[in-house]
Amino acid sequence: MSSQSAVRRSIAAFALLAAAACTPTLAQQTTTQPEIPSAPSASSGPKFPPVDPRNFTADSPTRETVEAFLRVSWGYDTDRVWQVQAIQKTPAPGVSKVTALVAQKSDPQQQVATLLFDVTPDGKHLISNNDVLPFGAAPYADTRRILSERADGPSRGAADKKFEFVEFADMQCPHCKAVQPTIERLISDFPQAHFVFENYPLTSIHTEAYKAATYGTCVAQQAGNDAFFKYIDAVFAAQDGLTPQTSDSTLADAVTKIGLDSTKIGSCSYTSAAKAPVDASIKLGQDLEVTETPMLFINGRQMPVGEVVNGQLPYDTLKKIVAWQFSLDQ
Repeated sequence: MSSQSAVRRSIAAFALLAAAACTPTLAQQTTTQPEIPSAPSASSGPKFPPVDPRNFTADSPTRETVEAFLRVSWGYDTDRVWQVQAIQKTPAPGVSKVTALVAQKSDPQQQVATLLFDVTPDGKHLISNNDVLPFGAAPYADTRRILSERADGPSRGAADKKFEFVEFADMQCPHCKAVQPTIERLISDFPQAHFVFENYPLTSIHTEAYKAATYGTCVAQQAGNDAFFKYIDAVFAAQDGLTPQTSDSTLADAVTKIGLDSTKIGSCSYTSAAKAPVDASIKLGQDLEVTETPMLFINGRQMPVGEVVNGQLPYDTLKKIVAWQFSLDQ
């Protein structure tokens, strides 16, 4: 992957600058919390060209706001350095174009990539490569507030929501099944975090996902959160059975496996009391523009956590991002 294409990718996920390494093996991955890094400065590593004051023609955003945004987004990576090169007016009223140079201190050839994005008139969003993403000195604050108020799915971990993971997942989604060991590791590595599971069945491609979600709602309502998480483990283990022909028996078996009455849970799953929480969770995900599963929010910071499974995002990098975000939200 070229440096330029990697920077374009990092705008979407704010995770990687260069090509990702393979996922570390279990023996290589530690379970201790990483040291929280301090933000790198552009004075170390590759040398950037001088900044021309004439390239700062827009009143908003300020250079300080852009610097704060990049620090929040990338400060976890002590190898990454950047320099804000320009903040310019555009023909569109209130829309500003931001140019920054980004590099890696460890790059022996000192390759420098150019990062370009537009900032909307409200100062709360950036546009890059057809993506609209949060922007500002505290870009994830609004999403964090929304999740704190509305993410009320089954939960575990710390009772306090000061540090919070919210996962949107579909029980028929193979990637959601594959990422569960990663979620378990995060919960283990960050015991101070409150974890919430939000059902997000992708009904257009997974015909049995909504039914699996309503069964889960009934399990949680009748037996509590611990039973719910045992239930989703059982469903993921039997995921191949989530077909139109066999989903009823597969879900009934999952319920029986955790010691509950499958007939009672099955009857409950068709009620409005079971469907309403699932519908609310779907609406929450849509309001936050969740377009794929699994999706993890770290104190409001959106991370396509499935990238850990496919090797594009090493677990250790994800862990650094979590530690960095939590450190900012102390």
